[in-house]
Parts: sequence; structure tokens; C-alpha cells
Amino acid sequence: QVQLVESGGGLVQAGGSLRLSCAASGRTFSSYDMGWLRQAPGKEREFVAAIARSGGSTYVTDSVKGRFTISRDNAKNTVYLQMNSLKPEDTAVYYCAASSNVVRSIRREYDYWGPGTQVTVSS
Repeated sequence: QVQLVESGGGLVQAGGSLRLSCAASGRTFSSYDMGWLRQAPGKEREFVAAIARSGGSTYVTDSVKGRFTISRDNAKNTVYLQMNSLKPEDTAVYYCAASSNVVRSIRREYDYWGPGTQVTVSS
């Protein structure tokens, strides 16, 4: 299995940027498709972005398209979420997640989760 720890969250003004990192340990990082999800207070957790284990395929949800970019460095066992032009509605706890099962990855279903990092965007 893999262990995940997020970092890089914080408080930022609207229009600002943050880069989240997720460091993985355990089994081979390149065996996992990775995702970022978020949960705002009082709301259900929602999918944000995904990247294939090779890094060759990425996807971001419509609400962050053009503002957020997902990437990974398999040599460093790390996945990133670059967030630009942040809006107050991006405020949430952001979670990194992993899956080694391609079918589950396509369904945005993940088996391993980090503890999350808080992102707060002030207006």
C-alpha cells in the first residue's frame, strides 16, 4: 500500500496562487493513478483533478479548468496541484488520493487517502 501526506495549504487572497504537494511512501509510486479531491464545509467531497500513473494523461474538473494544473514527479514520489486565480469558492480541505486499479481510477474511486490540507481563500 501507499501512504500519502499533503502540504502547501494555507490562507491566500482571491486571485492568488498556491501549490499543493502530496508526498507518497510505500510501494512504487508509479504504480498508482493519483487524484486531488476537496471538501468544503457543509458540502460533499468533490473531485478536482486526476493524473495517470505515467503522467501522460491528466484531467481537471470544469470549475477549475484553466486555473488548476495537476502534475507528478515519479522520481520524487510526489504529485502536485498548482492553483492559480484562486476564488473564495475554492476554500476547502484538499485531499490527495491514489488507486492502483485502472477501472476504479477511471471512476474517480480511490483506495488510499492523505489526511488533507486546508486551503482558505479570502475575498
